[in-house]
Amino acid sequence: METQDIILEDNQLICILTENIKKATSQEKNIQSIIRMLNEEYGFEMADMARDFNIVYVEPDTGKNKKQKLEVVVFEKGTDHVQENIIRIAVVQDEKIKENDKKKGVTLTLENALGAVENCEFGLWTNGQDIKYLQREYDVFDNENFIDLADFPGEGETIEDMDRADRSHARKPANDSLIKVFKRSHDYIYGNEGRKKDAFWQLLYLIFCKLYDEKRRFLAYESGESYRRKFWVGVKEQNTDEGRKQVAERIKSIFEELKQSGTFSDVFDGNEAIDLTDKGVAFIAGELAKYNFLDATVDVKGMAYETIVSNTLKQEAGQFFTPRNIVKAMVEMLDPSENTRVLDPACGSGGFLVMVLDHVRKKIAKDLYPELDGVLLADKFNTYEVNERVREYAETNIFGFDFDPDLKKAARMNMVMAGDGHANIFHVNSLAYPQWEHPEEIAKIKSAIDTSVERMQDIIENYTSDARGKFDMIFTNPPFGAKVKVDAEIAEKYFLSKYSDAPEVLFIETCYKLLKPGGKMAIVLPDGILGNPNTLPVREWILENFKILASVDLAVEAFLPQVGVQASLLFLEKKTDLQRNIANEGSEDYDVFMAIAEKLGKDRRGNPIYVRDEDGAEILFPTTTEYVVKDKEENAIVKARTEKLRKLDDDLPMIVEAYYEFLK
Repeated sequence: METQDIILEDNQLICILTENIKKATSQEKNIQSIIRMLNEEYGFEMADMARDFNIVYVEPDTGKNKKQKLEVVVFEKGTDHVQENIIRIAVVQDEKIKENDKKKGVTLTLENALGAVENCEFGLWTNGQDIKYLQREYDVFDNENFIDLADFPGEGETIEDMDRADRSHARKPANDSLIKVFKRSHDYIYGNEGRKKDAFWQLLYLIFCKLYDEKRRFLAYESGESYRRKFWVGVKEQNTDEGRKQVAERIKSIFEELKQSGTFSDVFDGNEAIDLTDKGVAFIAGELAKYNFLDATVDVKGMAYETIVSNTLKQEAGQFFTPRNIVKAMVEMLDPSENTRVLDPACGSGGFLVMVLDHVRKKIAKDLYPELDGVLLADKFNTYEVNERVREYAETNIFGFDFDPDLKKAARMNMVMAGDGHANIFHVNSLAYPQWEHPEEIAKIKSAIDTSVERMQDIIENYTSDARGKFDMIFTNPPFGAKVKVDAEIAEKYFLSKYSDAPEVLFIETCYKLLKPGGKMAIVLPDGILGNPNTLPVREWILENFKILASVDLAVEAFLPQVGVQASLLFLEKKTDLQRNIANEGSEDYDVFMAIAEKLGKDRRGNPIYVRDEDGAEILFPTTTEYVVKDKEENAIVKARTEKLRKLDDDLPMIVEAYYEFLK
């Protein structure tokens, strides 16, 4: 990639449409988001858009010409950029402006603009969080009315197309759209439905309904039937009590159906209910129905999901996510495949497991479509054939244990969003396993392990129905810190408890027991284990029982702003008996990959940091961004735009590449 000499100061950005430098205000960031959305999600070409466009209209009271500046407009395809060719209007405000604001709200800006631009029927108003779509209509007396819509049509689409029951595709979310939808929905339930305690779960139930409905297209494919979506909201259905009632009945019937379904039944107890008002259900369903969740990338879904999970479950439990770039690097370095049985014994909401599933999904897609690459290959990640193999892989080979029953539920949900509903996620204390005061959960683990081994036919000798000694890979970030105490009765069963009863130390021994000989693990550990004099016996035990593959020191920013802890990533391979014998004879000799990640793409406050030149100015990289849009007939059309992008200052991708080179 070439770089170009454009110097950006800290509070600046470059416009994706005009390539002009702009001040990075809240409004400007919202404008960039809307331009991306109109381009990638709605299929409008960059060449047919303009920003800061002045329209002229006659003020009825005075008869004088007045001007209004519109943040973003879309013109009829391939036509001149003049007022009469505008077909979409986007009024974009600062996040502080509310939709009922007297000067900058919907009425005085969007309604006024739609009334002034004769050929434009549709527009949107947004402050970055809230978004409102309007259609201008005329009644039988030729009076102008502005009708609320759930969404407006994309390129080449009509409003009738949007209400077709057989319209199987929704939009693929671009940029931060899904994060905004989840947050908007969560805030709505929290603020308007009086459900502060269970807003998260109520939203989750509706997300489940959406996913279940999307997965029905695979069932239809199997039976040869044509797919008719049930989770949809007519563009004007939210505008009447009758319409909202129909939406609520439709969505609630999906929820009752999915609780009985094989895919989802093991996630629910059966007594859960969607307890929102009809208006609430219709609003949230309208937000979620715009997007296709299965087709969204794991990064997009994962970030959106983590945004709401981290605001509720995690902080209540005093737990924090492993940042996605760290999870990705750990998974890429060990490189699991379709034949790899994987466990996270402290899985939380399932971040590692979802990343493994995504990594393997890409391999399966490449295997099935070797002639494709780039965005056309990515467009195949959710075909029926890929999904079947991914589902089978997850059912057979992906396992997660967690001590928190709520997180078990959240992890299952995360796995469903990643494309599988049968993940083997269990509520169990990994340090106590195989003893645990929930014998029914231990029995489920036994059954899942038996099924997995039977399918993979990989462990025959001295077989026991037990998770120990069954895993090819473990990825984990175990709980650590002074606040986390391990029950003395549990701790004393561990050899390493002679030196330390810290949970992170005992987890190393647990992982050892769970791995096959030759199995590999990637674990996040506080640096104290690797450096303190009093943990020397622990290090000696590690060296005796594992081959060290790699060690990556993380910058202190790794887990900030949630928690300041100096940590490292340790990659280990459980020694076979032969390797242990060689080591005992004193002839052990091997190279270890070591790296230091000084930059992790964010500062101590969690704000992103970008690559800079010697003078401290952010560097811009000319980049061609390709994306796929679907036409009415579901054909994939590849489109591209050229833009100048900043690059996150993150050492981890380079460390992964260096590790691959080291292995060669």
